[in-house]
Amino acid sequence: LSARPVGERLCSVEEATAGSGTYTRHGFIFSSLAGCLEKRSEDSGLPIVSVVRDTESQLLPNVGAVVTCKVCSINSRFAKVHILYVGSTPLKSTFRGTIRREDIRATEKDKVEVYKSFRPGDIVLAKVISLGDAQSNYLLSTAENELGVVVAHSEAGAQMVPISWCEMQCPQTHSKDFRKVARVQPQFLQT
Repeated sequence: LSARPVGERLCSVEEATAGSGTYTRHGFIFSSLAGCLEKRSEDSGLPIVSVVRDTESQLLPNVGAVVTCKVCSINSRFAKVHILYVGSTPLKSTFRGTIRREDIRATEKDKVEVYKSFRPGDIVLAKVISLGDAQSNYLLSTAENELGVVVAHSEAGAQMVPISWCEMQCPQTHSKDFRKVARVQPQFLQT
């Protein structure tokens, strides 16, 4: 279900019947509003195409947007994440993102180690820096002080407490783990 811009030619009138959110001109059906294309089959013959405006489905992570994401996997070069929120708005569908080693922090980039910055399961605030390849994979950065890990759990399963910009501590076992810790601004805290 990809979003359709206003005025996009959807199909010919031989293929379908124009439904809501569409209009017919010169034998073709066009979208009359931006939204998602829906095709409903009718018993009596041609399917009905309609375009449904869905404000939330229009929300995509744009370059410069601050997003909340969850780390899925890490290797020595990057962390793979799923983007969950744009600003404070939850996304209906998951977008994949990548935080490359060189985009983790602003200083001493050559000394950054991914496993000392993120772990799978971490919740991270990041900024979209490019729409990646074919918009399937967003490139994200945590180089600013406000960006980085906001929620992490220790091996004991407890939510860890940040003790510096590069360490978090388990409140139960008091063991410390390295992270690229975000200096969280209150407006970004997800409850």
